[in-house]
Amino acid sequence: MHSFGTRRPGTASALALALLIAALAGCQGGGTTSPPSSPEPSTPAGSRAHVLAVKIDNLGPARPQTGLDKADIVYVEQVEAGLSRILAAYSSRLPPVVGPVRSARETDLELLRQFDRPTLAFSGAQAKLLPAIAAAPLDPLPPEKAPNAYFRGSDRAAPHNLYLRPGRTPHATTGVNAAEDIGVRFAAAVPGGKPVAGRTVRYPAARFTFTWSAERRQWLVSMDGTPARTAEGARLGAADVVVQYVTVRPSLYQDRWGSTSPYTRTVGSGAAVVLRNGKEYDVRWSRPAAGSATAFTTRDGERMTFAPGQVWIVFAQK
Repeated sequence: MHSFGTRRPGTASALALALLIAALAGCQGGGTTSPPSSPEPSTPAGSRAHVLAVKIDNLGPARPQTGLDKADIVYVEQVEAGLSRILAAYSSRLPPVVGPVRSARETDLELLRQFDRPTLAFSGAQAKLLPAIAAAPLDPLPPEKAPNAYFRGSDRAAPHNLYLRPGRTPHATTGVNAAEDIGVRFAAAVPGGKPVAGRTVRYPAARFTFTWSAERRQWLVSMDGTPARTAEGARLGAADVVVQYVTVRPSLYQDRWGSTSPYTRTVGSGAAVVLRNGKEYDVRWSRPAAGSATAFTTRDGERMTFAPGQVWIVFAQK
């Protein structure tokens, strides 16, 4: 087990013209053409997927979370006091309920630029951050905007009991995987890789351990030393885990208690480790602009491939 530090003529002519226009329109917007292939990671994200991103609580009283196992991508980021919070991206499928829902951070705005105007469900945000959320290229969905979509659960205390019913939101799933929409390629493994039993990512006051299960063909997730489970009691598992080394610096915003929120920089480049099929791969990540997707490449410059299934991306301080 390894550990990280974290698109007026005559009658005949008019008819021909009309037929030509109809043909062109069919080529541009008809349903008989083949869908476009997944965008390359170095290009801006496509518009095939309609992503619902939900900010999810990850403190002890919020566990087990609901609907986390149905996400296409699970992002993990550091927040105040060295703790962690989750941003889950849904597109290929939507669970009936997701939560507990918590507040957004500055990091989320840059991270979500990879997608084509995603919906962001969140419980609220620091007052000075709200104008930035309103100006961002996304559809914000706090409880006051969709009160019928949110509810408070009775099984735990606030603020760890706010849940979202995605079926009551304006969001509609396309069935397209959010990961593929931003360039993740699900395919056979690239050559190389080193067998590994697991990895641990540490934050100042949180840690995540991913342990390979040959039986389940997944990386079983543990949080703060405890096996992570679904609301139904099953173990949480990921097909792939990316530990992405990034710069984490103080943001311009503070929480209600005066603590400065960390800001995770996801534009740039650096090292990363990909876990798939019981092996680890040393890779590079690159995202030249906020409107670009993140490319993961091997040390030989080949595009990294991923095992089909849920992808966890854990941001660790480099």
